[in-house]
Amino acid sequence: MTKLILLFALFGGCMACTPKLPVLETGANSPMPDAWIDKDTGHKLIHLTPRDGDNRSFYFHNNPFLPATDTENEKMIFYGTVDGERQLFAVDLKNKETQQITNKKGVSGEIVANQSRQVFYQCGDSVFATGVEDKETRLVYVFPDSIKAHITTLNADETLLAGAVSSPKERELFRQNPKKHDYFNLIYEARLRRSLFTIDVESGDFKKIYSENAWLNHIQFSPTDPELLMFCHEGPWHKVNRIWTININGGEPQLMHKRTMEMEIAGHEFFGPEGKRIWFDLQMPRSITFFLSGVDVNTLEEKRYSLTRDEWSIHFTISPDQKLFAGDGGDPGQVAKAEDGQWIYLFHPEGDHFRSEKLVNMQHHDYDLEPNVHFSPDGKWIIFRANFEGHSDIYAVEISPSK
Repeated sequence: MTKLILLFALFGGCMACTPKLPVLETGANSPMPDAWIDKDTGHKLIHLTPRDGDNRSFYFHNNPFLPATDTENEKMIFYGTVDGERQLFAVDLKNKETQQITNKKGVSGEIVANQSRQVFYQCGDSVFATGVEDKETRLVYVFPDSIKAHITTLNADETLLAGAVSSPKERELFRQNPKKHDYFNLIYEARLRRSLFTIDVESGDFKKIYSENAWLNHIQFSPTDPELLMFCHEGPWHKVNRIWTININGGEPQLMHKRTMEMEIAGHEFFGPEGKRIWFDLQMPRSITFFLSGVDVNTLEEKRYSLTRDEWSIHFTISPDQKLFAGDGGDPGQVAKAEDGQWIYLFHPEGDHFRSEKLVNMQHHDYDLEPNVHFSPDGKWIIFRANFEGHSDIYAVEISPSK
């Protein structure tokens, strides 16, 4: 009898245990299972969006998360295709249930309002807001025929949207040169007029706040200061002093980082969660020496962490507690020309450099789709998009190694 009890404890009792996850080469099989251990890193991965079709997480600096409430779990907003149309969805980060939010043609924009629990987006000339839970939709603004523009960001108190207005000549250059390697220098050299604007989300009041004969782009509101807007002078990075801020209620633009040597580049800038520092990829010079640098928006004091050529990433991000960083790596065709850079990385700041940890082997991923890493709100997972199963989908890798 004692032996039978012991056997039940060892075998029958394990029926309720979590099954052991397979240890696999990430992307070597299609489809991959719902969860597995990356054989090269020992970290657990899961499919975060269990739905058919093409699924894509947001661009690296656009916040996709909604906090939990008394009745709702934490959610992440993402794009998914429905009958060939791109729509916004929400995935419950606790049970992975997904819900479709939008049902319109030509949906674009990655703007989540945490307080009002809405998404803002654009369809052609019209700007809409839709409640994530109640699905109530309202028209916010319609651009007149004389203005061609796109919204890109929402300020900290959720009262204003912002974006840039482009000229007819610029749009024609884009139409005639749809590939980035064709239009990138053309648009920069043309130095056509662009304007930054705001739209009041309640009244629909449209206001131009700044204009310049430059390619103004990468527009982001501070996550904490509702009057502080960041933008860039777009173009070949070694030709521009790229990163600027401006107070939307007046004042001159403030340069955040001035180039100091030939072929120095700085870009892919993003705010830290407290809004006090702007982080960016810094190379001094281009393709030779690599840093992630953060500039204080008030004092312009910079903090830099060096990293190796292989550790360089297309995009970086910072954890909610600002103690860790992550990067999405890059293939040999990227600016770093890394020989072994196709990884999702975790970075530990140590003095003036990063100590890196490899989380996911991305050798089967085509970097034409940029992974765009995000920390989960609890800081325990890195969320990214990938195409190693033959289509775009969204995954999460656990930061702690699997046991």
